[in-house]
Amino acid sequence: MPEFVGGNRITLLRNGEQFFPALVAAIDAARTEAFLETYIFADDETGSVVAGALARAAARGVATHLLIDGYGARDFAPRFRKMLADAGVELLVFRPQVSAWPFWKQRGRLRRMHRKLASVDGAVAFVGGINIIDDFDLTGMLPPRYDYAVRIEGPLAMQARTEATKLWTRVAWATLGRRWRGFEILKGTARWHRHVPGVPAAGSQRAVLLVRDSLRHRRDIESAYLEQIAAARSEVLIASAYFFPTWRFRRALVQAAKRNVSVVLLLQGKSDHPLQHYASRSLYRALLAAGIRIYEWYPSELHAKVAVFDGSVATVGSSNIDPLSLGFAREANVFVDDVPFAAELRASVHEAIENRSRAVPANYWRRLSLALRARIWLSYRIARLLMAIYGFDRLR
Repeated sequence: MPEFVGGNRITLLRNGEQFFPALVAAIDAARTEAFLETYIFADDETGSVVAGALARAAARGVATHLLIDGYGARDFAPRFRKMLADAGVELLVFRPQVSAWPFWKQRGRLRRMHRKLASVDGAVAFVGGINIIDDFDLTGMLPPRYDYAVRIEGPLAMQARTEATKLWTRVAWATLGRRWRGFEILKGTARWHRHVPGVPAAGSQRAVLLVRDSLRHRRDIESAYLEQIAAARSEVLIASAYFFPTWRFRRALVQAAKRNVSVVLLLQGKSDHPLQHYASRSLYRALLAAGIRIYEWYPSELHAKVAVFDGSVATVGSSNIDPLSLGFAREANVFVDDVPFAAELRASVHEAIENRSRAVPANYWRRLSLALRARIWLSYRIARLLMAIYGFDRLR
């Protein structure tokens, strides 16, 4: 795992209620450049607010860049496209050609840009799991989608800028001259400053930004998780929207539990992906038998991808603990080595567990109906088969 960088101020942001105002305020304060990467950019109230901020920045001369995923943002609104183009915002689409056929090209289709990262003037950055989409129920009857992000000031913000410009440049060349769903993809012209002054220290927190790609950083995020789990002596606390870990990851959790480490998982109770939802439940029996405690979140959609280790190191990012995030997608996570920050995130997750989640009983499997057991077993076998077909062969 790379060394932690000191001199940062890392602010935890809970849900869109805290994240979107902070993001828009940073974009509105931009003086030279702004980058925003998101998997989903929805045509809703939140999308309108963020698109408006990007347009305002570009209109006042800020070099403004928006990178969206060709699958996650496949319904990107034409009205946003026109608004941003008129204002001078540069738009790129990661892997814009999304095709369900032919079958042998499906592996490439899984390589998505799933990270959620923003960089403003190289001085402020955001990393997390929150897409540009309303995270609240329009009826007001349900709590918001459960998720986290961080606001970064200090040297790590410059590293986030480096990652943003690097990916922007690669996608710009890859999509040169293409069309996407009826309109031209605007090729980035690299209007940002090639050399910017170093960012001074903004605080005392140590942190590291890890990205996942299919080249040099294929296993960086997973390896960091495994390193922290192996080093844990008191507690491993994980909240993950999609949980279908590799055998190495499962083994690490079980070994931690055998060392009398408290291993606690907060997972989805409701899911928008039934196959993965039921396949993950095939893992419950072995995890529970090892003494791992599992809780399920039901009040709303759980979309978080966070963890705390021994109450001292924490991670917030876009990477789920599943084959898509760990084996195919571009992801970004921040690991923070700071006791107060870790304590804040830990308290937030434990509050969700204690007050708004349901514990999975140790005799979970025996309490299931035969029909539900069959559905779980079949989902697991299908998931395993799909991972084998797509080349992700570390599940066993």
